[in-house]
Parts: sequence; structure tokens; C-alpha cells
Amino acid sequence: MKKLSARRRHPLAALVVLLFALAATGGLYAAFAPADEAKADTSAQSLAIEEGKKLYATGCASCHGTGGQGTSDGPSLVGVGAAAVDFQVGTGRMPAQSPGAQVPEKPPVYTQAQIDQLAAYIASLGPGPSIPTEEQYDPAGANTAAGGELFRTNCAQCHNFTGEGGALTNGKYAPPLTDVAPKYVYEAMLHGPQNMPSFPDSVMPPEKKREIIAYLQEVNGKETATPGGFKLGGFGPVAEGLFAWTIVLALLIGAAVWVAARTAKARKS
Repeated sequence: MKKLSARRRHPLAALVVLLFALAATGGLYAAFAPADEAKADTSAQSLAIEEGKKLYATGCASCHGTGGQGTSDGPSLVGVGAAAVDFQVGTGRMPAQSPGAQVPEKPPVYTQAQIDQLAAYIASLGPGPSIPTEEQYDPAGANTAAGGELFRTNCAQCHNFTGEGGALTNGKYAPPLTDVAPKYVYEAMLHGPQNMPSFPDSVMPPEKKREIIAYLQEVNGKETATPGGFKLGGFGPVAEGLFAWTIVLALLIGAAVWVAARTAKARKS
């Protein structure tokens, strides 16, 4: 009887065994499932890089070099990051139609899937800014007034204080920022395309970039009203009044000359 009582199991023993079994199952999943997922992600990334390399060899290597090291016709792409590729190719600036002082925006040549593959390949050449998430560049709820102050301090010297663009030296120009997609504005600030200085997140945090994007959408978006009439470069009613006055003054001078000529002719006759 003593041996039987010694072997009798505790009422909670079955529960303990069940918990251990569940823990073991979870441990096995943690050990193997994430590894499989990571392996799948790595395979997908490797495939994207391989496809991007093929696209690069066809459309980019002639100017930027076979390994992105750059040539006399194009700068090095090592370390520019995926964000630069997404901006330049997504806005159609690259591939460039011809060399020049400024590469203009045009309809994109590649699909977004191909752009992502190109970006993956260029990112593999060296670390650089990655493509921002929608949460980073979404201007919803951002402080528009603060964005205006930041824009006037850092951007208005070239882009005009409402983002209408402006001329620079040697045939270069700051393009207008009329209805530019928030993602591209953010990416441009990240890597500084062409003549523009870069504003990485360490210099200008994402929150500040979102404020600038919100300001641009307020003053230069599709729904922006222009109560003063023609924008004339976005300089406001003073520029419009001066323009109108110049035309009226020219008409008045022309009328005065005509009247004087008619009067002189009448006196001679």
C-alpha cells in the first residue's frame, strides 16, 4: 500500500505536463518558423537584387559604370541608397535622355516593381537612405505653420517661398514643387538630388520633413486657391499689381504718343 501511495500522481501533474508540451511546441516554432521566414525573406531579397542588377546593366551601366562606381558621364551610385533610386527613377529623371546642366522630370520608364528591384540592387552596393514608409511622409496632422517656417529658412532661397521654383546658375534651376507626391519630397530631402543639399533624418527629423510636406500641400497643392488671380510665380498680389500697372502704363504711353502725333499732324494741315 505504501508503494501504491508513493506512486500516486498529484492532481495537477497532468496540467504541468500539458504546459510543458505547449512550451516545447512554442519553442520548436520559435526555433524553426522564424528561420524559415527569414530564409524566405532573404531569398526574395536576393531575387530582387539579381533582377535589379539585370535592369541596371541594361539601362544604367553605360553612364554609371558596370558596378555603380561612376564614369565621366555619371556619378558613383555606391552608398546613395534605395531612396535616391526610387526618387530619380520614379520621377522619370533617370534614365536621363541626354546629359545636361539639369535633368528634367518626365514620365517614368520603369514600373514600380522594377524600380524596387533597381533600388534593391543599388542598396546592396553600399549603405544609404532607405525608401521611407508612408507613416514617415504622411503629412496628416503635421503643423503647417511650422513647416512654412522651415521651408522659408531652408528651401525658399531656391524654390521660391511657395515652392514655385526658380533659376540658378549655369543653366540649372530649382524645379517647381507643385503637387509633388509626399514620398518624393521626403526622398529629395533625404539624399539631395542634383543641386539640392541633403537633409538626412539626423539633421532634419521625419516630423520636420512632414511639416514641410504639409506646408507645400497647403500652398502649392491641387486644391490650393489663388484668390489674387494669376500666381505669377507665387509672389502674390504685389507682383500681379505691378504686372498690371506695367501693361496699363505702356498703353497710356502709347495713347499719349498717338494723340500727340495726331495733334501735330492736325496743326501742320
